[in-house]
Amino acid sequence: MQPLTIHRYGSSGARPVVLVHGLTESGTTWPDLVHHWGHRWDVHAPDLRGHGHSPRFTEDELAAAPAVLLADLVALVDALPEPVVLVGHSLGGLLALRAALERPQRVWALVLEDPAKPAGSAPHPEFVAGIEEFLDSMADPAEQVGRMLGETTWSRAEVEAWAACKPLVDREYTRRGLFLGDVGWEELFNRLTAPTLLVVPPGSDMAPRPEALHNDLVRAAIVPDSGHCVRRDQPARYHQIVDAFLAEAGYSLRAEGCSHGRSRLRGDSSPYTGKATYSRVASTQASG
Repeated sequence: MQPLTIHRYGSSGARPVVLVHGLTESGTTWPDLVHHWGHRWDVHAPDLRGHGHSPRFTEDELAAAPAVLLADLVALVDALPEPVVLVGHSLGGLLALRAALERPQRVWALVLEDPAKPAGSAPHPEFVAGIEEFLDSMADPAEQVGRMLGETTWSRAEVEAWAACKPLVDREYTRRGLFLGDVGWEELFNRLTAPTLLVVPPGSDMAPRPEALHNDLVRAAIVPDSGHCVRRDQPARYHQIVDAFLAEAGYSLRAEGCSHGRSRLRGDSSPYTGKATYSRVASTQASG
């Protein structure tokens, strides 16, 4: 398969983070997070296949789109010099989750922003029609930038990046390859071996049911006054939650590595112990 386009941010000497975007977006649609992190991480942000400037799906690939998208991400993770943090949103969250299960020794932490819940092995006609109508409406990105700046609290950088990538979507993928595969959901979370943070809006219809989670490595934060794009609706809260989680997970890795005379960042399973529970983020964190 042809390689993906990968956008690089941060510092090449830092620990690697892979940002996995959602449906109809691209690797350029993380401007606020990239700015917030500065040079703290070596950031790799791919354009998923069929998005941005990455290759389009071939005829054969469309029939196996979920597997092709996962193989692309696994190849990127395998190519990096050390285990990574995977940060995914929506479709990218599902792919990050599956990649962490596929390569448990290559992922030391996982951040999932309202990840997409799989719904079967065939495109759903009503969903496909909705995506088609949405992409048709995005033919003039400049017009949509003005609308979104008036209707949302998103930063201008986020709105402009969000709008600019829409005309680049592979419409054959959205028409014929837009399905997510296996409907199993909570059991995927229960199989994870890396510290995992779910960041979800109140009432998310895609979040796993808390009563079905039995993995102490998985924790979730419900962010008030947010929707599906949590990091755009509440960037300060999102950054604070994610930074604290990664600091804790990284500290646990370093501590465990020292106790064994070596670093677990080179591929051993994580010693992090979290709590499989949902917690609501306090509104006072908005100033973070």
